[in-house]
Parts: sequence; C-alpha cells; structure tokens
Amino acid sequence: MDYRKEFVVAPEHKPLRLADVDPAYKGPHETHETAEPELEHYAEKLRRQQTLLYAERKRSVLIVLQGLDAGGKDGTVNHVFAAFNAQGASVTGFKEPTPVELAHDFLWRIHPHTPPKGWISIFNRSHYEDVLITRVHKLIDKATWTARYERIREFETGLHEAGTTILKFFLHISKEEQLARFAKRLDDPTRNWKISESDYSERALWDDYTRAFEDALNATSGPHAPWYVIPSNHKWFRDLAVSQIVADTMEDLKMSFPKPTVDLDDIRRKFHAAAMEEKGAGNR
Repeated sequence: MDYRKEFVVAPEHKPLRLADVDPAYKGPHETHETAEPELEHYAEKLRRQQTLLYAERKRSVLIVLQGLDAGGKDGTVNHVFAAFNAQGASVTGFKEPTPVELAHDFLWRIHPHTPPKGWISIFNRSHYEDVLITRVHKLIDKATWTARYERIREFETGLHEAGTTILKFFLHISKEEQLARFAKRLDDPTRNWKISESDYSERALWDDYTRAFEDALNATSGPHAPWYVIPSNHKWFRDLAVSQIVADTMEDLKMSFPKPTVDLDDIRRKFHAAAMEEKGAGNR
C-alpha cells in the first residue's frame, strides 16, 4: 500500500475535509506486533537513504510536522526519525515567537533552520503556526493569512528550486483521543511537565482549528511541497505511514555514493607497502 497516494492532500482533485479522514485508520495491520516487521524495514531504509543523502551532498530534505496538541509530533520525532544519524539531521521546535522574531516578517525565524545540502531538517511545528494559531486567536485577519499562504508557497518553491525535498505531515487525531492522551499525561510523572492550561482551553477552539488546518493545507499542498494527513490515533500506524512516505520519497531521488576523489589503486599500494614495512619491523 502506497501511503503517499492514500494520504496526500490534492485540492486540485478534491479539497481536504478532515471529517472525511478516519483518525483511527490502521491499514492492513490490526496490531503494532503485526506491523513491526514493516516498521523495521522502513527504519533500515531511512538509515540507508540518509547515508546516501549525506554522502552525495547534492540535495536536502525538509520534514514538517503539524498537528493539534497531543497529536504525536514529539513521538514521531522519537520513534521515526531516531533512525537518522544525528550528524546529518536536526530537529527545530517553533514555539511562541520572541519579541525579536516578532519584529521581523513571519518567515525570518524559519530561514536559518532550513537544511543545507546533505542534511535533513525536521520542524516540530513550523512557519504554519503563523496561519493557524494566529488565525484562530484572531491576531490576524483573513487578508493577512491569505497573503501568508502566498508567501509560504513562494518560500517553499525557492527551497525546492535550491534542491530541497519538502514533506509536510498533519498528524490527525480525534477529539476523544486527544482527551485520553491528556489523561495519560496526568497519570504519568515522566510526562506531567507537558501539561499546560492551554491543553484544555484550546479544546474549545477545536472546530476553529479544524477550519484553519483545512484551509492552510488546501492552499499550500502541491507537487513540490505536498501535505499528507496521517491518521494518528494509533501511534504505531502513524510511525509506519510517515516512515514509508519519507523513505520511499527519498528512494525516488535515485541518489548514489559519489566516486572517490583519490586513486584507490595508489592508496592500496601505499597501504600494502606500509603494512609490509610494519610487519618487517615487528619481526626484527
């Protein structure tokens, strides 16, 4: 099953309605255990593709994670992208803008964290916060968020033209699942620190967030920067779908290891000579 085709937002064919996507969907697998071999397969594929990306250094990858509170952004970073070597990947979380960031245009704080060639950058929240939370809390008007859609499309087009592959994921959970996850945080001392008043106050704005996400995803999903809506009530299925989409997309880049920059035969001769010399010295 190709989750890229199944979960891509393609407004030119059918505008996204989140109500049409079952957040409890889990594909052909019934349990985490039956999905485990596939999860391991894609984790290994991710490791190999990142090695090729890092060695080739011709392009880069940007992964954007968005979702409502408790949607699984941190979990996706921990479980899916743990497959990446930290020497060639970074994770940036975008929280409330600082006063300095607010003094600039909304994309100013994003640019320094985009990936250089050979690198994978993961955004835990992103530039999309400025057409989501700002809209829902009426910090901007419709003319502003509509104009920002255009700025985002231009920004992502520029990244694509510079060699960056962009993959954007909306982690879709139900309102009931969100509440259940909040309850688990209350009962788990290792996750109590994640609890905030806004977890519950923002739930009253669920419908407003739904409309904001639908509009933003429909306005900014395209061939060079697609959005995928990932059913995320089952964490293991979320991990499987995201890892497959990223691994298969990277594989489609047809990357290869670069040719050596030295004469390997010459290096072998030198290595052999050095080994023989050391062996001779050891026998004396």
